Amino acid sequence: MLKDITLGQYFPMDSVVHRMDARFKIIITMLYLVMLFLGQRIYCLLAGLLFTVTVTVCSKIPAKMILKSIKPIVPILMVTGLLNLLLLDGGDVLWQWKFLRITTEGIQTSVFMVVRICLLIAGTSLLTYTTSPITLTDAIEHLLSPLKKLKMPVHELAMMMTIALRFIPTLIEETDKIMAAQKARGADMESGNLLQRAHALVPILIPLFVSAFRRAEELALAMECRCYHGGEGRTRLRIMQSGARDYIALSLMLLLFAAVILLNTLM
Repeated sequence: MLKDITLGQYFPMDSVVHRMDARFKIIITMLYLVMLFLGQRIYCLLAGLLFTVTVTVCSKIPAKMILKSIKPIVPILMVTGLLNLLLLDGGDVLWQWKFLRITTEGIQTSVFMVVRICLLIAGTSLLTYTTSPITLTDAIEHLLSPLKKLKMPVHELAMMMTIALRFIPTLIEETDKIMAAQKARGADMESGNLLQRAHALVPILIPLFVSAFRRAEELALAMECRCYHGGEGRTRLRIMQSGARDYIALSLMLLLFAAVILLNTLM
């Protein structure tokens, strides 16, 4: 299951989405998230599905990678979907047993919530799939640059966010190695009740925390040895430049966003 978590991974390819300005990609992703949360009609889901499929095709990212990003949250989706299905009131009652009931509103809410979360994970995963960590850091810092007037450490915030995102695959790989090592020593992590399974995770969490702190210390030492002093006086190898494709993509996203909000208001 740990190997299925692809959050924070970058897949270098030659596609239109990969060549887009990272600043525009972040803005488009934010509009996409707002659209998913504000829309309360089926049109919102269809628009989100259209966006996800279009970006996936244009980015040349295999569809199995998108499905792989959703796979780890399937148990959570099943539990929350089942709770919404059985505990929500409203609409016509289709089945009832004591305090449990299945209603038309419960089915609609459950399906809408599950599909919305799947689209949210798939759409946001495409941002990290198509943007390198360094480019993502520069884009976040540029978008947050107006906050520098408020004496906020914009560069440090962007760097921390990107480093945290970048180290997710590393920590997942480290966790998988620790689990394999503990199982080879005879550790049983799959039998027993919930409390026993939680107790069996202690031999995994302690080495993982030690490894994470060691990696953080090594990274800090490496940055200090390279005379890293934050964003002050820092230059960049690649200067971000926007092009016609960036403005076209943003315009199409704004039209889709406006159409969803308009349909949600009128219907």
